Amino acid sequence: MKENVKDVQVWGKEVTGLFSVISAYDCLDKQSRGPCLEVFKLLWKAKAFPNVVTTAWRVLLGRIPTRMNLSRRGVTVNTTLYAMCQSKEESCQHLFLECKHAQRVWLMCLKWIGISFVQQNVLNLHFTSFCLSQISNKQNLIWKGVWATIIRCIWDQRNLIVFKQGVVDAEEVFQKAQLKSWLWIKYNVQSFSYSYVNWVLNPMLCIRGYK
Repeated sequence: MKENVKDVQVWGKEVTGLFSVISAYDCLDKQSRGPCLEVFKLLWKAKAFPNVVTTAWRVLLGRIPTRMNLSRRGVTVNTTLYAMCQSKEESCQHLFLECKHAQRVWLMCLKWIGISFVQQNVLNLHFTSFCLSQISNKQNLIWKGVWATIIRCIWDQRNLIVFKQGVVDAEEVFQKAQLKSWLWIKYNVQSFSYSYVNWVLNPMLCIRGYK
C-alpha cells in the first residue's frame, strides 16, 4: 500500500474505468456464448421467418422456458417431465433431439431430402452438421432455415399439448415445417417460382433454385 493515495475501484471493461450495465451485459453475454459465437452468426443468416430464427437462438442458448428451466428459476411446475413422452425431464436436449417424437421428425426430414447420416446428439453440433454437400454455402442457408423451422414447429406443438390438450403428431409437425419454410422462400426470394407441391416432392431442386 502507498501512503496518501486514495483507494478507488476501477471497472476494467470500460476505458473510463467506470461501471456500466451495458458493458456488464456484453461481458456476460460473450461468456455465455463462448466458442458458440460462430454458430449464432450462422443461425442469424438462416433463411427463415424472424420468429423462427429467434426461437432457435433461444433453444441453442438453453433459454427457452422448458419445465426444467422454469423449475430452476423457482417457478412452481406440476412436473418437470416432458409432456409429449412423459418419460424424461423436459430439457432442450430431450425436447428437440432425444425424444422419440422429435427423432421421428428429424428422420422424416432426412428422408424428404433423400439423405441419411448419423445425427449429432448435441444441439449446437446438430445445427452445424445440418448441411448438404451438393449445394453452395448460400443455398445451405435455406437448409439451415429448415432446421430452425423444425425447432419452432416442435416447440409450437409442445405448447399446443401443454396448454390446449393437443396430441402428439410427428408427421403434422414436419408438414407444418415444410409449409413454413416454403412460405418464407416464396415471399422473400424473387427468383423462386416453385409451388408448394414442387417443394414437397423435390426440395433439392427448389433449394438449388436459390441464387
